[in-house]
Amino acid sequence: MTNPRLGVAIVAPAGHVADPCAVDRGIAYLQARGCRVHNYYDHQAIYQRFGGTDAARLAALYAAAENPEVDLVMAVRGGYGLTRLLPDIDFARLAAGGKLFVGYSDITALQMGLYAKTGALSYAGPFVANDFGALDPVAFTLDDFWACLAGPTHTIVETCAGNPRVEAAGTIWGGNLAMLGSLIGTEWFPRIEGGILFVEDIAEHPYRIERLLLQLMQTGVLARQQALVLGDFSDYRLGALDNGYDFDAMLDYLRATLPIPIVSGLSFGHIPRRVTIPFGAKATLASNGDGFRLTLSDYPTRTGFAATSDPVSRPK
Repeated sequence: MTNPRLGVAIVAPAGHVADPCAVDRGIAYLQARGCRVHNYYDHQAIYQRFGGTDAARLAALYAAAENPEVDLVMAVRGGYGLTRLLPDIDFARLAAGGKLFVGYSDITALQMGLYAKTGALSYAGPFVANDFGALDPVAFTLDDFWACLAGPTHTIVETCAGNPRVEAAGTIWGGNLAMLGSLIGTEWFPRIEGGILFVEDIAEHPYRIERLLLQLMQTGVLARQQALVLGDFSDYRLGALDNGYDFDAMLDYLRATLPIPIVSGLSFGHIPRRVTIPFGAKATLASNGDGFRLTLSDYPTRTGFAATSDPVSRPK
């Protein structure tokens, strides 16, 4: 049973959408779920590669955050653009309305700054265009989002071989690895003690992944964490000069080098089948050689939206 009072704001704080019909499909899906949609994305107002000028994108964030009829502020997509806004964002103003900001990839910058400046939690979750508005939406991705939103806890179970035995508990945080690396040393990088860090990226060669994770180690970030959880890292190319250095070789080196255990196989990243993770929630991680279980609690929820794989009517 759906909750018709749930308000969803659609914003484009980073890139614009290549196919505006995907936004229409996303809106149709959300409305079919009983959501009241407030669309702040104007495809006619795109600027260069962005979903609008810097000033317009920032204004849309504030408008969505301050709309009393909005519960969730969902990014239409990622791309690039939030880094340009960070110095001008009043994070206390964004957090004041108690809205849940949803997205991943470039949206990691917003989630990091929001937590660093205010302690407010957000959702590393689906995009309006790419996920809700996909021509062939992935039921698992959407169902996992609604299940997480309903709370009061959220459990992620992954079956994957080769992980170490780990028992850990702490604040879960992270997101796109390149975004994390770009924020190290800035005021928007939260200092989290005893956390569980999750990361993902796309089209990054294993040596770049290694270098970014070594940077996190060398700046002392990883030593303050309980565990590192790797999501999806795909769409990269190896070359002849790699001479056997691939993702597995890189992972073996990191497991022998980093000061904390590394668990791989999280269904999160630039992939169609993806879990939702509340950034800043309490988490317990239990891993062994067959897989792992990640249990999340103490995060903001919205009730009344049970998961369903039933298709909804959507425009083509």
